[in-house]
Order: sequence, then structure tokens, then C-alpha cells
Amino acid sequence: MFVLITYDISTVDEAGRRRLRKVAKMCVNYGQRVQNSVFECKVDAAQCRKLELDLEKLIDTDQDSLRFYYLGKSKDMKVKHIGIKEAYDLDGPIII
Repeated sequence: MFVLITYDISTVDEAGRRRLRKVAKMCVNYGQRVQNSVFECKVDAAQCRKLELDLEKLIDTDQDSLRFYYLGKSKDMKVKHIGIKEAYDLDGPIII
């Protein structure tokens, strides 16, 4: 399934900046960054649940927020992109 994850982490102190880095690093492990605090992830149900729980442990629920948008099995019919920085195909080959 495709999941869009967005987050807003308070960075007024060093602890918040540390949380921000940890959340971003965890999201990178599951998908691709499409905007500063927005990730597209292709995961199965178990991976998605683990990611949700792991991210919830990282944030301070009194200061930060996470949002998960479940796009289903194919994001193609639900996502329209205009402008620069086109995302790569998560199912396609990646040439480095």
C-alpha cells in the first residue's frame, strides 16, 4: 500500500531538532521524501503499523504531530504532481 506521511516537529530547542532528524531518518528508510516534511512510502500492512508505532515513540505528542494518508495499492490515480522535483517510481529500478 502507498502511505503519505507528513509531520510537524517543534524545533524550538535541541531536543526538538533531534526528534526532527530521527523522524526524517526513519521515514527515509521506508520511502522517499517528496517535500521537506512529506514522505511517500510503499509498505505492507505490518510495515505500516511498525512505522506508525516507531514514529509515535519518537515524537512529543504535546508539541509534534504526525499524519498518515493511506492511498491504497496504487498512488497513480490519487497523486497529481506539478512542478520540479518529480518523484521516482518506487517500483522501478534505481540507477545510482
